[in-house]
Amino acid sequence: MVPEEEDLEDLPEEESEEEELEEEIDPDAPLRQPIVAVLGHVDHGKTSLLDYVRGTAVVQREAGAITQHIGATEVPFETVSKICGPLLKEGTTTLPGLLFIDTPGHHSFTTLRSRGGALADLAILVVDITEGFKPQTIESINILKQQQTPFILVLNKVDKLPGWRTRTGSFLANNANQSSTAKNNFQMRMYEIIGELGEHGFDSALFSEIQDFQKTIALIPTSVKETGEGVPELFMILMGLAQRYLRGNLLLDDGSSEGTVIEIKEEKGLGKTLGVIIYNGILKASDTLIIGAQPEPIVTRVRSLLRPKPLDEIRDPRQQFDSVKIVGAAAGLKVVAPDIEGVVAGAPFYSASNDDEIDEALDKLTDAMKSNVKCTDEGVVIRADAIGSLEALAYELSAANIPIVKASVGDVSRRDVVMADPSDEEYRAILAFNVKIHPDAKEELHETGVKLFESDIVYRLLEDYQEWQEEIKDKQAQHLREDYAHPGKFEILEGHTFRTRDPAVVGVRVLGGRIALNQGVLRTDNSVVGRIQSLRSGDQVLKEALQGEEVAIAVNNVTVGRQISEGDVLYIEMDERAILKIREEGVKLGPIEEDIITEMQAFKKKDQPFWGR
Repeated sequence: MVPEEEDLEDLPEEESEEEELEEEIDPDAPLRQPIVAVLGHVDHGKTSLLDYVRGTAVVQREAGAITQHIGATEVPFETVSKICGPLLKEGTTTLPGLLFIDTPGHHSFTTLRSRGGALADLAILVVDITEGFKPQTIESINILKQQQTPFILVLNKVDKLPGWRTRTGSFLANNANQSSTAKNNFQMRMYEIIGELGEHGFDSALFSEIQDFQKTIALIPTSVKETGEGVPELFMILMGLAQRYLRGNLLLDDGSSEGTVIEIKEEKGLGKTLGVIIYNGILKASDTLIIGAQPEPIVTRVRSLLRPKPLDEIRDPRQQFDSVKIVGAAAGLKVVAPDIEGVVAGAPFYSASNDDEIDEALDKLTDAMKSNVKCTDEGVVIRADAIGSLEALAYELSAANIPIVKASVGDVSRRDVVMADPSDEEYRAILAFNVKIHPDAKEELHETGVKLFESDIVYRLLEDYQEWQEEIKDKQAQHLREDYAHPGKFEILEGHTFRTRDPAVVGVRVLGGRIALNQGVLRTDNSVVGRIQSLRSGDQVLKEALQGEEVAIAVNNVTVGRQISEGDVLYIEMDERAILKIREEGVKLGPIEEDIITEMQAFKKKDQPFWGR
């Protein structure tokens, strides 16, 4: 049974350890804004959601209408309250608002790290309900799982469903007035997405049917581009989850600030500026900044703090920034400071007001700049533009069972090539994520033949490497086939004896596996009667013939009618070591080839009981 709108004014009351812990927290303690990251596949509506809330059209001003840079937007409580209307009861939350981060995709989100892990307190995963999961959707789910970030899944573009009539306001109120056809279309698509989430280990349900929001992912249908349908419920759920389950993480700290650099940008009249997110503490215009950079941290002074107005976009503001003297978490702002060469997106920073705090910040920065990538004695070399993206790439490689010998932040150097060069062929590779290649590294790549893969999309980098890895394995398998006999079974065709001896030439059909030059011909009595001297198909000279092909073969040391006859089924002689070598090298034998080995075992076991096992 679907609840009425008034039933949604409060989230379901359930007992939990988190609630017991929250009782120890001063209920009057001030809270900072939760940081909410918006993720999803290209064109599924991430920026359009925030455009609807802001009343802007940032997405239209982006290149190709696709988000190119990380954005940050503060949505004050007054705006949240107006959006939610009666769904958000007065006095049910003490949150000052929400800070949204809009990302170009999986990569940018992974660069947004705090000292404790993920920067975002919550995430919204936007999925086009008509398209379902796409590559970046799956990447986003993987990284949310890796960083243990709680999230809500938005089923966007319900207005595109056949028969759906969208209107401003509540989804539940609108859903009640839909035709049975529209409702059925919605249910079908929603259950498909529930199934896809289940494959990734998540239970999910329509938000109005959830009893325990800690165990079940909330699905919230919306139409953000057309009417904003479902947005009131989305904001109500966001505020409720943050207030109830994250309160202990949102206590406002009045100490020195901690934050993350999201962008380095040249601004006319200002020079290089830092777009940053403050996730803890307070930043003052008189503070010293200690920032993670390559090759070593930078200590500099704040020149000015520029804060976008509420509902404005740090990436693409409609109005001028406000120059402020002090900013508390959580906030997005621009920082003007000298000597910031070497700072990269995703770098952590700390503020300090005295020498002791500077020393403490440098110690913390040393820890924060270390990656958690596990390296082995053998594997690929990886480079990335930030620790977060380095760890994200390493995570994907680990999931694909690809080892890593070296992992570093920064551009590809000659030393990386030297490190990759001695590796086995399939690991003689460098995966470079959103970084440059030094000229001496390019020269070394050319001389050594080490393979370089470059991309600013994690899954594409991984796919390109895996495709190349398969090519390497295919070549290795080809070499094995040339060096070692391969399972093969063939039949001498009736009426196809072209020469009876010196050598015998007969027409054959390959029944399974492969036959090739210089391989022994084996009878079912376990006797080798000759070797294949040549293969032909018409005038074409062949090196091998595969299952289903009919060719003429020349066999030495046999006479048709004596050692072999038309209609005989014969095999390719295999040394037992060849079978072991093929399997050790990971060459996959098909079911028919395995059957051929089993058949050979049957007539070889008299002399060699354990042959091929």
